[in-house]
Order: sequence, then C-alpha cells, then structure tokens
Amino acid sequence: MEAAHFNKDGDLLWVRAYERRGPTWSDVVLLDREHLIKKIKSGKRFFVGKRIAFLASEFQLRDQFHINTLKTGFVITLGKDKKADSDRLQKLPRV
Repeated sequence: MEAAHFNKDGDLLWVRAYERRGPTWSDVVLLDREHLIKKIKSGKRFFVGKRIAFLASEFQLRDQFHINTLKTGFVITLGKDKKADSDRLQKLPRV
C-alpha cells in the first residue's frame, strides 16, 4: 500500500497499491475496502511501503495488514494489534 483514503469516522474507504505479478509489480491499482478484505482473507499479503527510487521492482516494506473479525464486521489493522475495535492505520499515508 502506498496511500489510503478514509471516511470522516476514520474507516478505510480505499487504498492505492501495487500487486505482485511474478517477479515484478503491477501499475497502481485502487482497491476498495471490500476487495482489500477479500484479498487478505484469501491469503494475499499486503504491506505499507513505498517504491525505492530508480529500482522498478523494489519496495521498502514496513507493517503488514491484518484483518480482525468482530461481531459487527471486520477491522483492518497494521501489525499484530488483535484488540482493535476500529481500523488502526495511523502509519499509512493519506490521500
């Protein structure tokens, strides 16, 4: 993930990301919350990161995204925060 957009309550609406395609990366893709959750639940891994200048297929990766299941739905967090009751994505750059 390179950046994200949130609603006024701080919940994630969509992210700007790159997807791994073999030895290289896709162009920028926009994933809404629903599709991001679906991809993470299917086993895809997403990280906060940024491209390294002049190295097309290299990223500086930081925290990994995780999904926590609550009775009211899903919460997206960075790192291993298992007790979150709302999206915890403070380290993610905002659009």
